Amino acid sequence: MKGDDSTMPGSRPASHDGPAATPSIVSMDTTALEQLLDALGRARDEIAKAVVGHRAVIDQLLIALICEGHVLLQGVPGVGKTLLVRTLGAATGLSFARIQFTPDLMPADITGGLALVPDEQGRTRAQYQAGPIFNQLVLADEINRATPKTQSALLEAMQERTVTSAGRSMTLPRPFFVLATQNPIEMEGTYQLPEAQIDRFLFKSVLAFPSEEELDSILDLTTGATQAAPVQVLSTDDILSGQWLVRLVPIAAHVRRAVARFVRRTQHDAAEVSPDVKRYIRFGISPRGAQSLVLAAKGHALLQHRYNVSFDDLRAVLRPTLRHRFQLNYEGEGDGVDAEALLARVFEDAIQDAT
Repeated sequence: MKGDDSTMPGSRPASHDGPAATPSIVSMDTTALEQLLDALGRARDEIAKAVVGHRAVIDQLLIALICEGHVLLQGVPGVGKTLLVRTLGAATGLSFARIQFTPDLMPADITGGLALVPDEQGRTRAQYQAGPIFNQLVLADEINRATPKTQSALLEAMQERTVTSAGRSMTLPRPFFVLATQNPIEMEGTYQLPEAQIDRFLFKSVLAFPSEEELDSILDLTTGATQAAPVQVLSTDDILSGQWLVRLVPIAAHVRRAVARFVRRTQHDAAEVSPDVKRYIRFGISPRGAQSLVLAAKGHALLQHRYNVSFDDLRAVLRPTLRHRFQLNYEGEGDGVDAEALLARVFEDAIQDAT
């Protein structure tokens, strides 16, 4: 069914593989809707003032923010991972906390715990002291330098948006957004993230080393007398509205079925699995990975001011959404297989069958 979103002011034409906007979208205050999407665009521009390059990663952060997801940022030291997160915090105005992960960091250093504090009568009593996790934007810096026990302290918070400590469960503020940075796993003194935790990240975004032109711009921007200071362009209400809106974005039945077919073809027991998948992949995409792919595609469509999900939206978020959700076996690693390219090929085959 071809889409027609001409009823939405300022929108782009819908692709041939997406449906028209649903009544729940059309009936919204289109002026307020466009203002929200324009605010997301201004946030992108504000971040770009302080962060040179990495435009795709900036988009991924904004998509994850409105999809209630979390992001794992990977790159060698000095490419701007921490700067990117701090700039996002300035553009959104969210309460911010940075946790520097080290080998001796304990779980209570993240979640908080009971402490003895004096009361008005001079007596001491046990009182819960909230940890840095009780903020809207949490930077887990160099998360792979802490032990798995400490890394897992984030697991409940990321999935359930709650913290259980001192015998009670406490709700975290909304929105709640975790951005974790890590250096490449093969560097000395790092611990690989547990599979159960890494699957909680919506995206794994890789910050590439800047080009010569980008590096020249970085030197000009950061070594002069004045430096760019991003201003707040998004509010908490804007973000919460976006998190509600993104789930209203429709996806055509045949597009959704193509995602299901693709995910099944990454499993070893699927009848249609390709020989390369059966030979090289240790484990395939989980149902949570399929959910994340569809939700991220909805966020990408909104960021482009479109009101349906197309195959191009799925392509745009395929690699950052799935690169950390599957693993090659020893034969695949030994043969130097490009796992992301392999998954992209399986995805294109699933789309071809759907059309």
